[in-house]
Amino acid sequence: MTAVLSIEYKTVWGENLVMVSRDVRYPMTWGEGGIWSVVIPRATKSLLADYTYIVVRDGLIVRTEWDHHHSVPAESIRDSWIDCPVNGCPFPRKHDFALFDRPGFRAAGTAIPVFSLRSENGFGVGEFKDIRLLVDWAVATGQTILQVLPVNDTTRTGTWLDSYPYNPISTFALHPLYMNLQDLGIRFSPSDSKLRKELNDLRLVDYERVMSAKERLMRRQFSKSGKSDLESAACRKFLKMNSFWLDDYAAYRSRHDGSSPVEYYCWQQFHLDRQLSEVSQYAREKGVALKGDLPIGVSRDSVDAHTHPELFNLDTQTGAPPDFFSEDGQNWGFPTYNWKAMADEGYVWWKARLRKMSEYFSAFRIDHILGFFRIWEIPSQFRTGVMGHFNPALPYRSSEIEGLGLPFEGLFIADPHENDSWHPMISPSKAAMDSLTDEQRGRYHKLYEDFFYHRHNGFWKRTALTRLPELLGATGMLACGEDLGMIPACVPEVMDSQRILSFEMQRMPKAYGVEWDNPGRYPYLSVCSTSSHDMSSLRVWWENEMDSESRRRYFREMLHRDDEVPQLADPELVLQIIWQHLESPSMLAVIPFQDWTSIDSEVRSAHPEEERVNVPANPRNYWRYRMHVTLEKLNSLSSFNSMIAEMVKRSGRSV
Repeated sequence: MTAVLSIEYKTVWGENLVMVSRDVRYPMTWGEGGIWSVVIPRATKSLLADYTYIVVRDGLIVRTEWDHHHSVPAESIRDSWIDCPVNGCPFPRKHDFALFDRPGFRAAGTAIPVFSLRSENGFGVGEFKDIRLLVDWAVATGQTILQVLPVNDTTRTGTWLDSYPYNPISTFALHPLYMNLQDLGIRFSPSDSKLRKELNDLRLVDYERVMSAKERLMRRQFSKSGKSDLESAACRKFLKMNSFWLDDYAAYRSRHDGSSPVEYYCWQQFHLDRQLSEVSQYAREKGVALKGDLPIGVSRDSVDAHTHPELFNLDTQTGAPPDFFSEDGQNWGFPTYNWKAMADEGYVWWKARLRKMSEYFSAFRIDHILGFFRIWEIPSQFRTGVMGHFNPALPYRSSEIEGLGLPFEGLFIADPHENDSWHPMISPSKAAMDSLTDEQRGRYHKLYEDFFYHRHNGFWKRTALTRLPELLGATGMLACGEDLGMIPACVPEVMDSQRILSFEMQRMPKAYGVEWDNPGRYPYLSVCSTSSHDMSSLRVWWENEMDSESRRRYFREMLHRDDEVPQLADPELVLQIIWQHLESPSMLAVIPFQDWTSIDSEVRSAHPEEERVNVPANPRNYWRYRMHVTLEKLNSLSSFNSMIAEMVKRSGRSV
C-alpha cells in the first residue's frame, strides 16, 4: 500500500524533516502551513510499526522526537511531533528505564565485573545468574545502578590471555565463561563437585581451569539435551531473531575450534541469552538498572572484522597517546574503523550492536568516547602509542613547517594517508628539541599547543555529530561517556548537546594544574566514581601511591580536617571520600565494590593488593579479581548494608 505521511512542524531556514523507519531515511517535502509530507510506496505493517521524525540541518541531526510512532497501514497518516511530556527532564529522548527521565533524579550504584562475582554454588568465576543476588544486595542498600565490564565472548587461545574483556571475538556473542551449569540441568559427578569447590575457594579466578572444565561439561550436556533444546519453540525463535550475527559466529567458532559442530555454539548462545535476559528482567522489576560497557575497539581476528572487512582499516592499530596510565601510550591492537563505509550504510552495524546490548542493559558506558571524535592511530610497524597520530586530523603541509623554520626529524611524523602532510609528534625527541634555538622552540611549542588542543575543535565536533546522534537514537539506553585523558574542548560541548553523561573521577581531574577534583563541582549530567577498573582501590591509592605531603594536603583541602593524617586508609577515611561522591551533584555515583567494602573493618578484604582489576600499562594483564566475600554472605551483613542504605538515603540518592 502507498501511504502519505504528514506532520506539522515549524522549521527555520536550512532545516529539513526526515522520516526514519528501520534505519532508512525518507526525506520529506515542505508544504503550505508548515506541513511536511512524504510518499511511502510500500508502507508495510512492519515499516509503520516503529518510526520517528528527525530534523536535519547541513547533514546533521539537530533534533529528535521524544518517542517513536506506531501506526497501521493507511493511505493517509497524519502525525503530531512528540515532545517530552516530563517537565524539567534534561534528555531529548525517552529512556527505557523511566527513573532516568525524572527531573533531579540522583542515584547510587556499584561497579564490579561479572567475572568477579562470587557465590556459594559458583564454579570459580562470576556467572550471569549471580547478578540476581547482586540485585538483591542493591535493593537492600538503596542502590539503583549496577555497572559491569564487557561480557562478550573473548575465546581465542584457550589461555588466560582471553581474560581481557575489551578484545571480543564478537560484539554480539556472550561469553560462555558466564554460563551457570546447574541451570542447564548438569549434574556434577563427585570429581566435578570436588573441582568446582576447589576452583570456587580460590581468591582469584583461574581462567584456564574454569573455562576448560565448563566447556567439557557443556559439551557433555549438549550431547544429552542439545537436540531437544534446539528444537524448542524458544530456541527456534532465538535462532531466527539472531541469525544476522549468530550464523557467522557459530561457523567461526566451529572452524577455529575444530571439535564442536556449529549447532553447539548456537545452543550455547541460546542459553547464555536466556540466563542474562532473566536476570536483566529481574533487575528491572526490582527497580535496578544494569549498566553495560561498549568497547571502542574490535579485534582484527574477530567475527565482525572477518565478516565485514569493509568496515575496518585492517592495516592500522588503535591505542592512546602517552597519559596518566602509560608514559609510552597504549597500543590496543584493534584496527581503526572505516567510518565512511559505516556512514554509507547508515551505521547499521553500530545500531544492531547497540540494540542487542539494550536487550540486557538499561544504560551503557561508551568506552573511550573520544574514538567517536577521533582515534589515536598507530602504523602497524610500531608497537607503542608514542608513534601514533590522530585520525581524522588536519595535518600541516611541508611548506607550513618550513615556513616556521622547523626541522622535521624527531619533531613530526608523516601522515600515512595523505602525501606531504605532517603531524607534530606527541612525544618529540629530546635530541631534536635540544637542537632547537630558543626562538624555534617557542614556535614549536605554539604549534604543538595549537595542534593538540585547538586546531581540530570544529572539525572533530562535526565528526562526532555525524556519528553519535545516529547511534544514540537507536535504543532507549542511557548513554555515559568515558571522557578521561587528553580531552579537546569540543568533547564536553558535544556530550552536553547530546546529553551524554560525563565520567568524573577525583584522581583524574579535568582542570589543568589541579591535583584532584572537588566532587562538589561535578556537573549534574555525570557519573562520578572513586576509582575505575583501570586504577587501584582507594586503600592502595592512599597507602602506596600518595606521599605524606599529598595525604596532608588532601586531608586539609578535600576533607577539611586538621587533625592527624592516617598513614593507612582506615574505614572512616574511605567512608568520608565515598560520602564526598554521594553528596556531589552527579546524577549517578557509582562506587567500585572494593571501595564500598572498605568502609567496614570487619567486611573489607585482607588482601587489598589483589583488588585491582587492570593495569593499563601492562598489555598482558591477567583480569582475575574476585570478591572476597560471597554474595550470599554479603546479603546477610545487616549492619554493613544498613550503613550503606543510610548513606544513600542521606545523600538523596535513594529512589
